[in-house]
Amino acid sequence: MFSHIMVGANDTATSKAFYDATFAAMGIGPGHADDKGRVFWMTPTGIFAITPPIDGNPACNGNGSTIGFAMAGPEMADAWHAAGVANGGTTCEDPPGVRQGGMGALYLAYLRDPAGNKLCALYRMPA
Repeated sequence: MFSHIMVGANDTATSKAFYDATFAAMGIGPGHADDKGRVFWMTPTGIFAITPPIDGNPACNGNGSTIGFAMAGPEMADAWHAAGVANGGTTCEDPPGVRQGGMGALYLAYLRDPAGNKLCALYRMPA
């Protein structure tokens, strides 16, 4: 359904370091910058990017917005979370762990990136 997701970043160098670290925990290589200061991480299933806002105003996060990343297991989610905290992210929501809900058991880990965007690592637990 999605081709790409792009979020604003006030300090692209700090945000790039954060995403390089969290994506490395998922087996994704470093992002590549273009001549406009945007940084792109390209995978076979989609593209994630950060950008300084085109209108020149500060980047801000969307209240109620969350970007979820699929994980191969709880260990990957934990490594992603730890890499994020170690690289300028802040933990939010409950600590990483299993949550029960209408979609079954999910292993979730939440972070805010350096610009305040809310992110989630998600692994669907086996039934």
